[in-house]
Amino acid sequence: MRIGFDAKRLFCNYTGLGNYSRNTIAALRDKFPENDYVLFTPRAVANDITRPFLDMEVHEPGTVLKGGLWRTFLLSRNLRQSGIELFHGLSHELPVGIHRSGVASVLTVHDVAFKTFPKMYHWHDRQIYDMKLRYACRHADRIVAISQNTKNDVMRFYGVDEGKIDVVYQPVQDIYYTPMSYDEAVSVCTEAVPGLPREFMLYVGSINSRKNLLGIVKAMNHMPESMRLPLVIVGNGREYRKEVEDYITAHQMGKRFIWLSQLKDNRHLQALYTLASVFIYPSFYEGFGLPVVEAMLSGCPVVTSQVSSLPEAGGDAALLVDPQRDGEIAEAVCQVLSWSEDERAKVVKEGRDYAVRMFHPNVMAEHLMRVYQQTLAQSAIAQTER
Repeated sequence: MRIGFDAKRLFCNYTGLGNYSRNTIAALRDKFPENDYVLFTPRAVANDITRPFLDMEVHEPGTVLKGGLWRTFLLSRNLRQSGIELFHGLSHELPVGIHRSGVASVLTVHDVAFKTFPKMYHWHDRQIYDMKLRYACRHADRIVAISQNTKNDVMRFYGVDEGKIDVVYQPVQDIYYTPMSYDEAVSVCTEAVPGLPREFMLYVGSINSRKNLLGIVKAMNHMPESMRLPLVIVGNGREYRKEVEDYITAHQMGKRFIWLSQLKDNRHLQALYTLASVFIYPSFYEGFGLPVVEAMLSGCPVVTSQVSSLPEAGGDAALLVDPQRDGEIAEAVCQVLSWSEDERAKVVKEGRDYAVRMFHPNVMAEHLMRVYQQTLAQSAIAQTER
């Protein structure tokens, strides 16, 4: 099979959507090496993150029309000329005219946060996102949703028939499937985060209103003094970060927080997960919730939300809370911090077993390949009937 991918974010995005693109293609290439995997990108950037993909067949614009215009308006023609049988739009978009190109198409939808949390997005951006996703949902042969919650949202907001959508959970990066020892984690963190306390709580994610970092900070006020461990915050933000910092200042809590805007590599993050006493992620809405899986694979107990896709990410091993209730977040965190060593070990094992069983790259690759095969079969029948 000759499969093409929208690889813009693989080469140009180094966080969520870029990680999904790289993890997906790497898993498919490892599990099914007999296929041709072809990358289409406006620009093939070479660095340590993208270098493993530069030995693949990579197509860049060969016309006067460059960048986003090429990706949107000329890519369908390039796919046909390159002998692509199936094209996978990895992040909410498909090129214009793909339904007339003779190339079967699969679309991944991660979330519709611009619909559920519109105040986080500029009006103009919301219109563009909505237009692109509506077009792609209408013309894709099949749609991959990264959670059942996202599938429900696509059906609700775009009227897509349930039978057209497959739920295929995404894996996290490979390193998380090989646990880091405690001693190695201490060594890594000594280098990456000098002065890190022996016990701490952890939050990882963008610092915006949807992620609800302020809910964690407020929850700390409900916790007994003896359990108010320092909170390490890994992430970036602007306006909402200031709101959180203003609350911290007003309540004289400044010494309890360690802000880490950047880490050099994912080993540093894995080490933090490994050493943290508890990972707290009371988000209001997620397409999936990768940090929950990263934490469980690293042996860290998880407190997360009972809403959106987060129960899918955490399974029975995570403590689920109402993100609107600060006291409930505090109670769950205190419960984790009160566990005996045996209780903690039991939950850690359950979490890791669940994460490996549900979200291993091989599981995703096998499921996705079945989607591809079904899509090609349906496309062949449809072309015969025309």
